[in-house]
Amino acid sequence: MKKGIHPEYRPVVFRDAGANFAFLTRSTVETNKTIEWEDGNTYPLVELDISSASHPFYTGRQRIVDTGGRVQRFESRRRRRQQRSGEQDRQL
Repeated sequence: MKKGIHPEYRPVVFRDAGANFAFLTRSTVETNKTIEWEDGNTYPLVELDISSASHPFYTGRQRIVDTGGRVQRFESRRRRRQQRSGEQDRQL
């Protein structure tokens, strides 16, 4: 390998703040934050929005959105409005 053209590959801590979960691995990511790890050493820290500890696919805690109920409510409102407008046309 050529010297000086590759990023530094080093231990880094990734932390999912939402799930209060952190793991130590190796990476080339650049960051200015650091954290003292369980072994007493200080490592660069990368904050994550989501990880396997908080992602619904891995945790099995998925939110089910009731889109069917929303569509049915919309359709019933639309039918009522159309019926009202049809009654008004007949009265004129």
